[in-house]
Amino acid sequence: DAAPIDPSRLRLLEHPIFAGLPAARLEAAARQLVEVPMQAGGVIVQQGDPADRFYILAEGRVRVTQLPDGGGEEAHLRDLHAGDVFGEIGLLQRSPRTATVTAVTPGLLLALDAGAFHDLVGSGPGLSTRLLDLYRGAISRT
Repeated sequence: DAAPIDPSRLRLLEHPIFAGLPAARLEAAARQLVEVPMQAGGVIVQQGDPADRFYILAEGRVRVTQLPDGGGEEAHLRDLHAGDVFGEIGLLQRSPRTATVTAVTPGLLLALDAGAFHDLVGSGPGLSTRLLDLYRGAISRT
């Protein structure tokens, strides 16, 4: 018998993006989540770095920015808040990070490593499409 899962971890996996996935797979993913504290001003992911984790923002706020390919001024893409997810694009496309994510406030992230993320995505139809739609703005972030 496995130990009970912290209810806050399970609540975060109730995000609409995970709708339709098998409960057992969600529970397995919840057990693999690692807490990552964040400090205001800390860089969580850096554009161009290898994609190694998927993140769920449990507490706090982060800013997503991007440098244009040819150089130039950094563009502010969006702010994310508790309940939002990020880090999926590099993992899904098996490419480097497409943006930089910096903590605006102190907070807490729950991180899923690449292998566990791919197991989760492969466990139910449509999750990778929903994650890409979220990135493109086709799905509300609320």
